[in-house]
Amino acid sequence: MIDLQLIAAVVIGIGLLLTLILALRIQAFISLLIASITVGLIAGLSPDDIIATIQQGMGSTLGYVATVVGLGAMFGAILEYSGGAQSIAKMMVGRFGEKQAPSAMMLTGFLVAIPVFFDVAFIILIPVIYALQRKTKKSLLLYAIPLLAGLAITHAFIPPTPGPIAVAETLGADLGWVILAGAIVGFPTAIVSGLLFGKYIAKRIHVEAPEIEAQSEEQTNLPGPLMILAIIGIPILLILVNTVLSSIAKMSEAAENGIEIGPKLLAVANMLNNELSGLMNAVTLIGHPFVALIIANLIAWITLGILRGTSREALFTITTKSMAPAGVIILLTGAGGVFKQVLINTGSGEMLAQSMTNMGFPFILFGFLAAVLIRVIQGSATVAMITAAGMTAPLLENSGIEGFSLALIVIAIAAGSSIFSHVNDSGFWLVSQYLGISEKDTFRSWTMMTTLLALSGFMVAALLFFVI
Repeated sequence: MIDLQLIAAVVIGIGLLLTLILALRIQAFISLLIASITVGLIAGLSPDDIIATIQQGMGSTLGYVATVVGLGAMFGAILEYSGGAQSIAKMMVGRFGEKQAPSAMMLTGFLVAIPVFFDVAFIILIPVIYALQRKTKKSLLLYAIPLLAGLAITHAFIPPTPGPIAVAETLGADLGWVILAGAIVGFPTAIVSGLLFGKYIAKRIHVEAPEIEAQSEEQTNLPGPLMILAIIGIPILLILVNTVLSSIAKMSEAAENGIEIGPKLLAVANMLNNELSGLMNAVTLIGHPFVALIIANLIAWITLGILRGTSREALFTITTKSMAPAGVIILLTGAGGVFKQVLINTGSGEMLAQSMTNMGFPFILFGFLAAVLIRVIQGSATVAMITAAGMTAPLLENSGIEGFSLALIVIAIAAGSSIFSHVNDSGFWLVSQYLGISEKDTFRSWTMMTTLLALSGFMVAALLFFVI
């Protein structure tokens, strides 16, 4: 049965959140907390219950996210300082050649954005696409759009970047499945929004590389690209191995509960649980995102820092500075966890879930549309992800959706939060400034690319969700 009081609480809460951020320009962290308290009051929670809910939502979310985001930020800072991004870009262009340079830039963006924040990675790689344009005389957009697509997709879809980590934790999705789903959905999405659209728009808008250099000079003493790829791949590989082996190991328990499992797969599961239990314990430890990222940080610290002559004091300063942007994301994620917890504790989420189930409305579509709405209205992809995840999580409480399917909902929300970047998004102005193009051409290129990215990413995720 629909409770009008709960519906009013949710609608007013979301409306207030957007008003605080857009009209009053209040920081999203405090805006999310105010909206959460408002929903709780209207829904009938007592003051004591509201305070307890804030503590519960903040604590349960940040216990995981704060650790992973903090470790990921330090890891990315060391890779950025070492010149690893430029090293990968040079290798890609060298291997692919000038004709396939757009593909090289797309793959470079896809790889570099795993450890490095989107805007930082873009600024680091700007000299590469400037050089390509000056050499080939083709439109700068031919190289910029594939690069931007690769950066944006990985930043939104693939952990350990903060956005998908926050959404995965809020929805209760396994990070290994999210990495796998993000990679599977990300590649075709990058081809459509990056390569194909890049070639299309480059024929219609010719852009010369700006004469003035807006960034520091390119480094010359770069680390080997294969070493950089290996360092980036270590935490991802450890997390994926842990996820796959743990999923197989759990099949023994599933078989005991009457679920039919193939005899060969069941034999492997029993072996992992019995004969190789020690190995499984080790994999569970080093394959957890906490330990995997600690290992990656130590390797990066030694190979890209100490062995290349960087002092311990300089490394300490680099990693300490990386905590500043990470802190903002951590607090936002915690506030999003509070919003989710309020919806759960008031019963709003359960009521919405029941209503949507009765209407046959897919949860994956709800998450996508919620992210789209918030993204277009207020601009921040991070706020859109976190808020949409908070709204979607209560719907999934008793849905039985888990594993790869749950990871696909994470990707759908991430796709929705990437759509239609325009004047209220800092990324819009970053692209406009560094490519030296007008607002109109930024809409025609960057904004359209983010829209194609979101739509194609959601379509691939939704197709996999309903087929698998």
